[in-house]
Amino acid sequence: MTPALLIPSLASAEDPPAGGEAVGGAELAGSGTAVRLADGAPELPDELTAKSWIVADAETGEVFAAHAAHRRLPPASTIKMLFADTVLPKLDREATYRAEPEHFTELGAGSSAVGVADGHTYTVEDLWRGVFLASGNDAVYALTAMNGGKEATVAEMNERAADLQALDTQVVNPDGYDADGQLSSAYDLTLFARAGLQHEDFREYAATASADFPGEGEGEDRETYEIQNTNRLLVGAPGLDPYPGIAGVKNGYTSEAGYTFTGVAERDDRVLLVTVMDPSDDDNLAVYREAAALLDWGFAAADLVEPVGELVRPLSESPPEDAEGDDADSAGSAGSDGSDGKNADEAAQAGAAGAAGDADSASGPLVLTITAGGLAVLAVAAYVFHRRHPLPVSLPTRRRRDGPAD
Repeated sequence: MTPALLIPSLASAEDPPAGGEAVGGAELAGSGTAVRLADGAPELPDELTAKSWIVADAETGEVFAAHAAHRRLPPASTIKMLFADTVLPKLDREATYRAEPEHFTELGAGSSAVGVADGHTYTVEDLWRGVFLASGNDAVYALTAMNGGKEATVAEMNERAADLQALDTQVVNPDGYDADGQLSSAYDLTLFARAGLQHEDFREYAATASADFPGEGEGEDRETYEIQNTNRLLVGAPGLDPYPGIAGVKNGYTSEAGYTFTGVAERDDRVLLVTVMDPSDDDNLAVYREAAALLDWGFAAADLVEPVGELVRPLSESPPEDAEGDDADSAGSAGSDGSDGKNADEAAQAGAAGAAGDADSASGPLVLTITAGGLAVLAVAAYVFHRRHPLPVSLPTRRRRDGPAD
């Protein structure tokens, strides 16, 4: 096995320190690329342009390769994974919510929206579909109101990030809208995805390709309209096929963040996580192309690389010996490490993708389990996730605006 290949890149004020320890391992510090290739291992994909990326085994937590994994960048709507991991377990999916205008006063101009209308009622399940599929900031603020308001929810999200050892993350708002100081990293976003996927409902919503959302009217006369997942590796787009085995999780875009994406996919009994942040290509599908290339590489290279780090366990879910440093393999290396807010609505930008197909036909066995079974979610994936290195489960008149949003 070769020594770690550390490929330097130009530093910026947002880069982590060039040396020393970082959460998940010292090789994840700095602004370069870290990978350990054995003889016969495939090279990393050519022409990766993202400012930061990571590919890891979702079961074992092993990081196969990363680039500037702890670089702090605006996360856009990928921060909704942390929002869901924090709030979703607290709310009964059958509970109802009535939209009030005061719940949306802090909704950013140009925000993406699923169409939550004042005075109308929605189930929590409706609202989570709005969050995961349409990346609806209005649905986020509706659920935030149910959770005690923005201040309380943001505080809980920051507390949860600290518990997950996501030390690069600072949450300012719950939806990912550009805000001064709102930052995360590819490493942290991958932690959020891995934690969220421990929840059955999270897995279901993340892998749902399309759903009906309530519109105008009441009772049996209430209209519905279809919403589609904006994750283009799940549903496809012109020039981009759905990724085989994809099962979520979340994409995003803002003017400050650029395009961001965290995905999970299964192939040959292996489940991988990938996060890609801000490719330099102006193509709005570049983040998906680079994520797909990294997933392909990860599946091909998994048995031919030595890990360069690991996804650490939440502090609250680590066995006592981890806290005393007796189980370094399980606990990982704990260490330190005013925009205009205009967001681009990926649903609008790639609206033509609606004709590209749904997960039932092209998105792989994990997605089929979700879309065909409704509440019967990823039983096989749940087993696979926990098998080798388990993480214990933690206890109309629409508000849609013209222009981009996320």
